[in-house]
Amino acid sequence: MPKRPQAHTTGPGLSQISVPPQPPAPDIPTALLGNLTPAQFMRQYWQKKPLLVRQAIPGVTPPVSRDALFEMAGEDAEARLVTHFRHKWQMQQGPFAAGDLPSVRQRAWTLLVQGVDLHNDCARALLERFRFVPDVRLDDLMMSYATDGGGVGAHFDSYDVFLLQVHGKRRWRIGAQRDLSLRADLPLKVLQHFEPDEEWLLEPGDMLYLPPHIAHDGVAEGECMTCSIGFRAPSADELTTQFLYYLAERGELSARSSAARYRDPQQTAVQHPAQLPDALVERVEAILAKATWNSRHVASFLGTHFSEPKPHVVFEPPQRPLDEMRFIRRALISGLRLDRKTLLLYDNRSYFLNGEENRVSGLKKWLPELADKRYLTAARFLTLSSDSSVTALLHEWYCAGWIQIGAHA
Repeated sequence: MPKRPQAHTTGPGLSQISVPPQPPAPDIPTALLGNLTPAQFMRQYWQKKPLLVRQAIPGVTPPVSRDALFEMAGEDAEARLVTHFRHKWQMQQGPFAAGDLPSVRQRAWTLLVQGVDLHNDCARALLERFRFVPDVRLDDLMMSYATDGGGVGAHFDSYDVFLLQVHGKRRWRIGAQRDLSLRADLPLKVLQHFEPDEEWLLEPGDMLYLPPHIAHDGVAEGECMTCSIGFRAPSADELTTQFLYYLAERGELSARSSAARYRDPQQTAVQHPAQLPDALVERVEAILAKATWNSRHVASFLGTHFSEPKPHVVFEPPQRPLDEMRFIRRALISGLRLDRKTLLLYDNRSYFLNGEENRVSGLKKWLPELADKRYLTAARFLTLSSDSSVTALLHEWYCAGWIQIGAHA
């Protein structure tokens, strides 16, 4: 059972989330983690035990206002409405048109909007603070709005989560219980037996980290908004299925044998034609045993898989794109940044951009820099502008909507 979460209080810090900050350096204490270094947090808490941080971001304000969040829930963002009226749980899937949501004066309802970072630069800036965890694990920023008494019931997540209070108050109860069975009679995942052993009231700026499978229940005390920073935790089945599909799609699963197709020259006439022949099973087993892969295949799969945008993501190319020369002149003044929807990863042989692998001989230094920082300053772009192949590539990304002019949003 995880130990009792430790509470940390920080001193003065940033009062607003504006331009994207760089993730904290691994060995420098940060207010975000209660003056722990990211290295200490990952070593002592990550996937091990909860951590309560008082005033992780002092003076924080919601990256998206209540009205803007409601509007987002009516457009292309994934949204859910959870109500607990008259002690009865109900859940509806969005989008929600104006008037579909209950009155803000009505108690006990919650609006959940996924992937707010894909639609709002301030939300993306907040997500940037948690990039001391690899990008392949970082998923999205979800925002919840709740009226007094609102919540989603006692539940657990299969992934790590940071719960940052950005407006109002929410009371959290948590428990490291073994019984994670769910109620079968409800439209959402609510624990059958919730046994909390700790409880805190979180105010704006406070944050709670929970590793996977820690039961928790958050209830709003008055109107409140909470940001949830979630992480990807694919199952073994998902990874296996996607990896084998990746190999097959690229022809990597071709049998390493003298015959590319199944042959059975020794097959005899049969009396029971519907019976599966033992020889067929043995032959196919031998064929499959010759299908092999190596670490390069795994790395390529992971880079393309984890950089693939979610199905609902749509990039927006500039309406009137600049030609390459004007693009260069603007970038020399303002720099460049990755679009908030863009996913750029790399290893020592390739870079992976929005689900596509591109191999390069000797990975250029500016590519890892752009991937890690998510921007290039005007001064840095100046050092690259003499290479026409680089400027042509970046202009191509700009025309596709993958990068934007301006080092900051």
